Amino acid sequence: MKYLLLFAFIGVVWWLWSKRNAPDASDSSARPAPPVEKMVTCVHCGVHLPESEAVSVAGRIYCCEAHRIAAKSAED
Repeated sequence: MKYLLLFAFIGVVWWLWSKRNAPDASDSSARPAPPVEKMVTCVHCGVHLPESEAVSVAGRIYCCEAHRIAAKSAED
């Protein structure tokens, strides 16, 4: 029983020592933050999406080509 406690104590000490010497995983230089992107709203359904994924026609923003076509046919 005393050897089991001794091995457990050595294991805990080794684990604490290795955690202290390990490089910090939350280092911000290792992984740059993603670029911030403007969010826009589809005029047809109201969903919010990144501006780079939007379909923009004549100043109106749509989430997909189908909603652009649906909005165009609703105007006619």
